[in-house]
Amino acid sequence: WKTLSWKAKMKRNHLLSIFFTLYLFFEGCSPLKQYEQDTYAWAIPEIDKFKELDKKEYYPPESILFLGSSSIRLWETLKEDMAPMPLIQRGYGGAHFRDLIFYIDTILNHHDLSMIVCFVANDISQKKSNESVKIILRNYDYVIKRIRKKHPSLPIIQISITPTESRWHLWSKINELNLALKEYCDTHSKMVFLETTSHFLNAEGIPKKELFRTDKLHLNNDGYALWSSLIRSQVESIIAAQ
Repeated sequence: WKTLSWKAKMKRNHLLSIFFTLYLFFEGCSPLKQYEQDTYAWAIPEIDKFKELDKKEYYPPESILFLGSSSIRLWETLKEDMAPMPLIQRGYGGAHFRDLIFYIDTILNHHDLSMIVCFVANDISQKKSNESVKIILRNYDYVIKRIRKKHPSLPIIQISITPTESRWHLWSKINELNLALKEYCDTHSKMVFLETTSHFLNAEGIPKKELFRTDKLHLNNDGYALWSSLIRSQVESIIAAQ
């Protein structure tokens, strides 16, 4: 693979992208038809808050959209950590790709964006771990397609799901999803999978307790400092390459 020419790599990625599209198509129709209302309606109050923010807040052109679950919502120093880059913070607690498929258009709104940074970590969790990686990937594909309808060539950074002590018993399946997301990003244009796993594991290969809050799930200040340095580095690398 390393010896492939640039043209050969492009052809390989194009064929793999076609494979992914066909594979996800034959897994079923639009995921919007699969879920009952109670699988996504719980998030309506959070989405309504985003709508209100869009009405009263001014967001500069070419802002970076930070999209995802509670780790994005709880990132209190996000603006400071990414300064002076303009950004829009849109994280809501408990977010899954299966409810994001209903809300992605509302979240995107008509914002003028330069990049999207995405982190969603709840599709495999204590309460909702019954969906297969195939179904989660299908939902993810739908979200990406909705983004691409509005922003065909926008760079997207997909952050790997962080290993946590509270969900360590599910890590095998979570890691399987990470690998699937990485392969998806590797075979789709303008997408980057940011691998962070190794930074959150200690020498014994288990999550570093000192980087998490007492709930053993969410990052503490030290965890966010590490996370933000990894993410900022990737964001700056993409900006520099444009």
